[in-house]
Amino acid sequence: MNVKLIRIILGAVLLAVAALVEHTVQLPVWQMLIIYLVPYLVVGYDVVGEAFEGICHGEVFDEDFLMFVATVGAMCIGFLPGAKPQFAEAVFVMLFFQVGELFEHYAEHRSRRSIRALMDIRPDAANVLRDGKIQTVSPDTIAVGETIIVKPGERVALDGEIVDGTSALNTVALTGESMPRDVRKGDQVVSGCVNISGVLTVKVQKSFGESTASKIISMVENASEKKSKSEAFITRFARVYTPIVVIVALVLAFVPPMFCGGYVEALTTWLYRALTFLVVSCPCALVISIPLSFFGGIGGASRHGILIKGASYIDALSELDTVVFDKTGTLTHGEFCVEAIHPDKISPEQLLHLAAHVERYSTHPIAVSLKQAFGNEADGCKVENVEEIAGHGVRAMVNGHTVCVGNERMMDSVGAEWHKCHVVGTTVHVSIDGEYAGHIVVADRIKEDAADAIAGLHAMGISNTVMLTGDRKEVGEDVARRVGIDDCHTQLLPADKLGILEQLLDTKKKNRTLAFVGDGINDAPALARADVGVAMGALGSDAAIEAADVVLMDDKPSKIVTAIHIARRTLGIARQNVWFAIGVKVLVLLLAAAGLATMWMAVFADVGVMVLAVLNAMRTLRLSSDSGYAQSLD
Repeated sequence: MNVKLIRIILGAVLLAVAALVEHTVQLPVWQMLIIYLVPYLVVGYDVVGEAFEGICHGEVFDEDFLMFVATVGAMCIGFLPGAKPQFAEAVFVMLFFQVGELFEHYAEHRSRRSIRALMDIRPDAANVLRDGKIQTVSPDTIAVGETIIVKPGERVALDGEIVDGTSALNTVALTGESMPRDVRKGDQVVSGCVNISGVLTVKVQKSFGESTASKIISMVENASEKKSKSEAFITRFARVYTPIVVIVALVLAFVPPMFCGGYVEALTTWLYRALTFLVVSCPCALVISIPLSFFGGIGGASRHGILIKGASYIDALSELDTVVFDKTGTLTHGEFCVEAIHPDKISPEQLLHLAAHVERYSTHPIAVSLKQAFGNEADGCKVENVEEIAGHGVRAMVNGHTVCVGNERMMDSVGAEWHKCHVVGTTVHVSIDGEYAGHIVVADRIKEDAADAIAGLHAMGISNTVMLTGDRKEVGEDVARRVGIDDCHTQLLPADKLGILEQLLDTKKKNRTLAFVGDGINDAPALARADVGVAMGALGSDAAIEAADVVLMDDKPSKIVTAIHIARRTLGIARQNVWFAIGVKVLVLLLAAAGLATMWMAVFADVGVMVLAVLNAMRTLRLSSDSGYAQSLD
């Protein structure tokens, strides 16, 4: 880009010198042509080369060819009888074309640099423990099963499990979230996170090429391969449009003079109009700004931890009418927690205390939730004779009392008079020496922003939100009611989910799309079948990254609203460029055909419009990342 800028500046200076010579010294036309050829070739030698290369390869009709023909024609028109030389105009057109190209390269470089900075999540070195010594090596030389040391301030190089140490991880490059995530022994860590405080010892579980960071970078780099409908249309449009323009320009140059008195004199006039017509008709603004708009949109989305695999999915996101959600891991955390404690004759603390102690040796998710809620196993209580009764629950002696923790069958077996609970969830009953002591309700906790996500979708005009779950009817319907889902289907097998999804696809509105939002592990068929598959909670999930079209790198349902907002803004900016470019060009083309447009107007209609369109396209990166609406959802 620096070389191009130097050429532009040097060309502008040489153009000014040539114009000064033309106005101070009377020289023959052919000598002035030689003088003006110097700045022309300094500025446009690459355009001329690209035009000839295109001709040699049979790809004649592109913007380089149009610029070449128009400027060479302007150079030669001065040799016709009675014609005024257009040397300065020809060089100026090429100069401004290169200025437009400079803006394009700057905009694309800025977008790529922004994405590269955001995605620069793979460290060049990692500390590996070998033969009792710490060695600093390239991450791609570390094998699965080896142990790496991650010091404070360093980026995690490879996916793995923490075997020693506690710390907080900054996951902003992956999730877009600035809040650090606390980790300890036994937790999974993924490459790309930054270790903030303590030293971590991590056992590597994936090779460098298979790590989360590598897959994310590869996905973003390849996103440009999947063109949007707008990009595909512009590509096809340019292939048809450019030859038509050249033919029309030839007709405009040579046919009207046949009906005028004095063919040679009329040819000069109409040839100038045809050259102006060619300059105006160059489709640079469309060919350059539309892909740049979508590229910026993908970059802006990635700032929020939203990875869109291609521009085609921006189109699909912007046209959503139906959003289908999985429940567990998508609208809920997928982890049991204590929802309610209803004691009978003892305090809530005592009830939770007894249940946690009886379940202290169990690894069942419900038992884990009880122990986590209590959090103080080492309180001096004597727990013995722990017995797990299949299909009923667990019985143990706690400080000399027989405590039973389990379901209704367990209570019936010991003669405890239990009662149902109005709170939806899994009810854990407790009895002490055969007497009912109360119950604890354990449920899958709804994500904090789930209701806001559904409300946001409705506010954006999404007419149908659906939840599909294999959970019990009362549990599924309770979650759907609390988050505001329009329709709920429960007790579904994976095949049932796919069948309902097919029905929804068949009944959706014409020209609208359907998205399926799942956790990316057991929902791969639905993610692949939907118009847009959106993977939730995909931090480290291979299945999500592979199966989905859009990956949300944290587990916030509200990010789907942010993704739709970004997609609509991106598509809106692309459409602005299309209508603006076409509108200005059609107006100036008509003026050129009527002989009312000058070469300077043609320059604005081509290069000026291109510069404005490129600047507008750059807004996709800024607006997507700075949008107040999007930020409010974070």
